[in-house]
Amino acid sequence: MSLLDKIYEVEEDHGEGSFVWAGNANELNAAYAADGYSRVKGLGVIVTTFGVGELSALNGIAGAYAEHVGVVHVVGTPSITAQSKQLLLHHTLGNGDFNVFHRMSTSISETTAFVSDIHTAPAEIDRVIREAYIKQRPVYLGLPANLVDLTVPASLLEKPIDLAVPANDVEAQEEVIATVLELIKNAKNPVVLVDACASRHDAKEEAKQLVELTQFPVFTTPMGKGGVDEGGVDGELFESDPSLISKVAAKLKAGKTAASRFGGVYVGTLSKPEVKEAVENADLILSVGAILSDFNTGSFSYSYKTRNIVEFHSDYTKIKQATFSGVAMKEALQLLNTKVKAAAAHYKVAPVPNIKMANTPATTNTKLSQEWLWTRVSSWFREGDIIITETGTSAFGIVQSRFPNNTIGISQVLYGSIGYSVGATLGAVMAARELDPTRRVILFVGDGSLQLTVQEISTMIRNGTTPYLFVLNNDGYTIERLIHGETATYNDIQPWKNLDLLPLFNAKDYEAIRVSTVGEAETLFTDKEFSKNSKIRMVEVMLPRMDAPSNLVKQAQITAATNAQQ
Repeated sequence: MSLLDKIYEVEEDHGEGSFVWAGNANELNAAYAADGYSRVKGLGVIVTTFGVGELSALNGIAGAYAEHVGVVHVVGTPSITAQSKQLLLHHTLGNGDFNVFHRMSTSISETTAFVSDIHTAPAEIDRVIREAYIKQRPVYLGLPANLVDLTVPASLLEKPIDLAVPANDVEAQEEVIATVLELIKNAKNPVVLVDACASRHDAKEEAKQLVELTQFPVFTTPMGKGGVDEGGVDGELFESDPSLISKVAAKLKAGKTAASRFGGVYVGTLSKPEVKEAVENADLILSVGAILSDFNTGSFSYSYKTRNIVEFHSDYTKIKQATFSGVAMKEALQLLNTKVKAAAAHYKVAPVPNIKMANTPATTNTKLSQEWLWTRVSSWFREGDIIITETGTSAFGIVQSRFPNNTIGISQVLYGSIGYSVGATLGAVMAARELDPTRRVILFVGDGSLQLTVQEISTMIRNGTTPYLFVLNNDGYTIERLIHGETATYNDIQPWKNLDLLPLFNAKDYEAIRVSTVGEAETLFTDKEFSKNSKIRMVEVMLPRMDAPSNLVKQAQITAATNAQQ
């Protein structure tokens, strides 16, 4: 708590609101929130107490490690003297081992530090912050209670932390660029595939430039959604011009932007047929930031016809079977982009698959379905939105939508910790407010997942944030029912009065709405006041129990078959 007092001292020195204590409901949610904050601003920080606090946070820290998210985990520990005497303190295992929790964190941290010397403390603190930012992985910083009030020279703050990414190996990079340019010169049917690490390691702009310079078709993975402009309809503009969808479609068809070359989401065998055909029949694949997990690849069902695959990663590049260590994608892509236009000059621009931007008309009393929802919500999104989807039907459904440009998509596809999205929404909405208070943060979470981390809605209210909380109520764990146990009670939940949650958490200015039909949803999405993030809103979307996006149904069948293998 002495450490936390410093927050107020910093705020006094730098002005009200310059340093904010978020104060989460529990440490797991705090870790999720730091993750969500980092995905918007590049680095998040969580502070916990020793033992009981840090262990509660570790599931969230592990998720950040798996998904390349920079988080600094500061742990307030007992004093150095107490540890050296092996005192039987609270929050310990009672065996005098004060390092056991630190050791637990080492496997899910890029680096760790335990501050024991005030003279070396500033350099150690700078080191772990740098590692978290550069590597986009969590780091652990133990800070003993007896050091908190000691001072170091203030002049150390005048020297900025070196956050520059290490330069690539020159000779290896030259070989990479020469080889890739030769592959491009010989390619007749190339594609670009953008994945999660393009966003995590700040290579979105380079990927965009690569597409616009070459005019190659570009696709994303589920984890990579939001990593490249998709050119979706802006909901705010759509309301003032109902013919906008056809105008946007025509512009995309004739344009040369990255959005005009966007062909959809590639998920192996779960892809739409035209997307599957376009990617798998390519004779050159330029992959940017790949994370080849099961749910990101349709259970490893990538079926490339070519061996001409270039993988640009955060710390290496792979061409066919050759790996070039020390050739990180950001610098490599920047250099490639200075030379690629001439190499791609021969390329005859091929059409990209069409992406549905408007629903087939339905009567107003038609019951809502996942298939209808995910297409319709595309034309309600607007440029700059931050869209968060929970593990389950939401994460699979969102790939069927088309984002407007400059949209951030957040979904924990690899680690898949149920309930992650609610905590991440808190972090994302606080980061968004710092960047641009008008920027909307939109959550889609299932009724089952919500119950794991619902307390963080209270923190959202406490901090005066105004996210949209879409609760997809399909009476339990539908993704689990699809995989195994359709009628099993372990996939049931206790039904909640979800719309009572905002007043329960003492919200004053809020909106709580339930929609069950196409007509009710259309009324909501065409309401201009609803589109302004002026208050916190919860929308309960009533859906049939076994209704799910088609790609999730297929994925569940594959997962069930995999689980049954001997």
